[in-house]
Amino acid sequence: MKPLTEHDVRRSFVNCSKGEAKRLNLPKDFAELPWDDLDFLGWRDPRAPERAWLVAERGGVPVGVALRAVESGSRGFTARSMCSLCMATRSGGGVALMTARRTGEAGRQGDSVGQYVCADLACSLYVRGLRKTIAAGGMDALPQRERIVRARGHLDAFLDKITR
Repeated sequence: MKPLTEHDVRRSFVNCSKGEAKRLNLPKDFAELPWDDLDFLGWRDPRAPERAWLVAERGGVPVGVALRAVESGSRGFTARSMCSLCMATRSGGGVALMTARRTGEAGRQGDSVGQYVCADLACSLYVRGLRKTIAAGGMDALPQRERIVRARGHLDAFLDKITR
């Protein structure tokens, strides 16, 4: 992903108001992000943990979506869930249902879509092996390049559902 400025991030959002985008809290490590290792920028708001933000490049343009994290009930450490973007298997609440209001008239009518995603939105780092999951143990047999392509495809499909 190409490095983005704070201005780029704030103006990229397509499913929230300009005021919401202006008030969002950027990741605390925004200046040091590993842009070359990111397929998208995703983070949870530390002041409002149910809020999450995701910005991805589509056609060379950053497109951001506001998300709401729906925390599941407390599941034991041995319970496992799979992220539908990066296919990482996580335990202990490592995957959360993220919902996004759709764009356009559908969104104004309250229509939303949801997807189970890594709760920390670090999918790019998991597919590259830069972060490990306790649950997975390296069980994905695909080569790294194919995992990246697969995750990008899943991300594009999720963004298509939001922006149609």
